[in-house]
Order: sequence, then C-alpha cells, then structure tokens
Amino acid sequence: MDVPLWLAVIALGYLGIKLTRPPWWLVALLLLGGYLLAHSLLGPAVGSLLN
Repeated sequence: MDVPLWLAVIALGYLGIKLTRPPWWLVALLLLGGYLLAHSLLGPAVGSLLN
C-alpha cells in the first residue's frame, strides 16, 4: 500500500496535535520556522543531510 507523503504528514501532524495538545503559537512557530528554513540558504544543506 503506497501512501502519499503529504497525506502521511497531515495524518501524523493531526494526531500529534490531538494527542499532545501543544500551544497554538508553538505549532505556528514550528511551521513558520520550517518554511523559512526551507527557503533560505540553509535549505540545500538540510536537504542533503536528509538524503
């Protein structure tokens, strides 16, 4: 069974928020930080580390 990555990320994110109940500002900070990191000069370096 092949599950698309975006669906797995959404499902894990939903379960993580539902089970741990972090503050909304922490979720927003992590999303914004990840977005900014991916579009910065460090994006290719992080990408090569993950591969």
